[in-house]
Amino acid sequence: MSTATLDVNAWAKSRVKPEQVTRYLQPGGRDYVDDAAIAAAITGAKAPDGARLQALLDKSLAIQNLALGEVAELMQVSDPAQLERMAAAALKVKQTVYDKRIVTFAPLYLGNACVNTCRYCGFRSDNDQITRRVLDEAEIKAEVAVLAGRIGHKRLVAVYGEHPSTDADYIAKSVAAIYSVQVPVNGHLSGIRRVNVNAAPMSIEDLKTVHAAGLGTFQVFQETYQRDAYAAMHPVGPKSDFRWRLYAMHRAMEAGIEDVGLGVLYGLTDWRFEVLATILHANDLERQFGLGPHTVSFPRLEPAHNTPLASRPPHPVDDAEFLRIVMVMRLALPYVGLIVTAREGAEIRRQSFKLGITQTDASSSIGVGAYQDGGHAQASERQQFMLGDERPLEDVVTELVKAGSLTSFCTAGYRCGRTGKCIMDLLRSGQEGKFCKLNAALTFKEWIDDFGGPQVKPLGEALLKEEVAEIKERLPHMYKKFQEHYERTINGERDLYF
Repeated sequence: MSTATLDVNAWAKSRVKPEQVTRYLQPGGRDYVDDAAIAAAITGAKAPDGARLQALLDKSLAIQNLALGEVAELMQVSDPAQLERMAAAALKVKQTVYDKRIVTFAPLYLGNACVNTCRYCGFRSDNDQITRRVLDEAEIKAEVAVLAGRIGHKRLVAVYGEHPSTDADYIAKSVAAIYSVQVPVNGHLSGIRRVNVNAAPMSIEDLKTVHAAGLGTFQVFQETYQRDAYAAMHPVGPKSDFRWRLYAMHRAMEAGIEDVGLGVLYGLTDWRFEVLATILHANDLERQFGLGPHTVSFPRLEPAHNTPLASRPPHPVDDAEFLRIVMVMRLALPYVGLIVTAREGAEIRRQSFKLGITQTDASSSIGVGAYQDGGHAQASERQQFMLGDERPLEDVVTELVKAGSLTSFCTAGYRCGRTGKCIMDLLRSGQEGKFCKLNAALTFKEWIDDFGGPQVKPLGEALLKEEVAEIKERLPHMYKKFQEHYERTINGERDLYF
């Protein structure tokens, strides 16, 4: 065995710090995921009658979290008319909290070296048919130049494998490199204004290093909250430690990262268990830190190169179940941002937008170095999984405009201090949507002028005209200042926000 291999193994073994888990346990050393309580909720719940359903929907419409048993009741609904009522309420909740906007971003994979052996993942360490690569600073900047200068993205989620070559120091330096890129576009400079990070669980010390680099939301997906399924899927590596991952977001909040993103990989076990466990996760963060998750994502198991299990999920989730998951989560956690990505096909994404999704990606390439290497053709030996929707950003924006949704490139709240508990309070009160509406209109105008083609420009301008009129009517006290910002944006200024 080589010295390098020994060093990697030693690094992997050093990752888990048990003392940074036990501090969050409940009395008796119990975890917040209570298997018995979840099982009881699933087996004991009955579909609500009309009056009961309305009471649950009214609670969600008042932007109050639903209790575990209440969520279980919603999962039992099968009557088509009741499902329509739930869907209408889910969309109304989203519009109350987030208005008509959909935030867009792009994934940026910076390295696919990994010490784990997740059975469903194309990047697992024992997959010898994957091309391994970790981007250096120049390569990172080249990727960002495409995203910010050619496509027009303002927000990225940077994705890393778990490996010493992509440790906390690398993550911090790569985030700094992303922010440093400014590309000349239309007489001014275009760059990335918010970098979210999707990475492995870290120690509090490493999380402080990453936080200092200026990351936005920190994402760690639990993959599955079901212990036996988790053990079966993660046989080797730091990721095999269930509790280390289970409390990753607790450590992030203790390290000062206020915005965290949850998610599970649907297809590994019973989706009903996963939904209820996610609710318990959100509840425990609120209990211990006074603050729930900023976002919840819904990745569904997709095929991956030389990874048979990914094509044959142990508990496949069909399209109807997937949309039910989105709808129920919107009603259960009404304040939370919900993300559906290009893992899903275009039609499923269209339907999910009607159920309360607030964020999505477009023009996505998930091979390491794929943006600078020539576009969006998928190369399975370079990717963690295969995408379901390869449409360019302009096509997605055009579709959203036609549906009456305003594409937002806004990152203002994070730079104005509207993060953590501040933004959650604003979201729950319906106030954050006002700032978001103003900033969404400004950033969409930027994108239309700098990157919009002939297909989307006239449609976008027509929608902006409606939005400006609505701002004047609904927010008269802010309209004068907004109009000043809007005129300055038309005249070429950029990054004006509230």
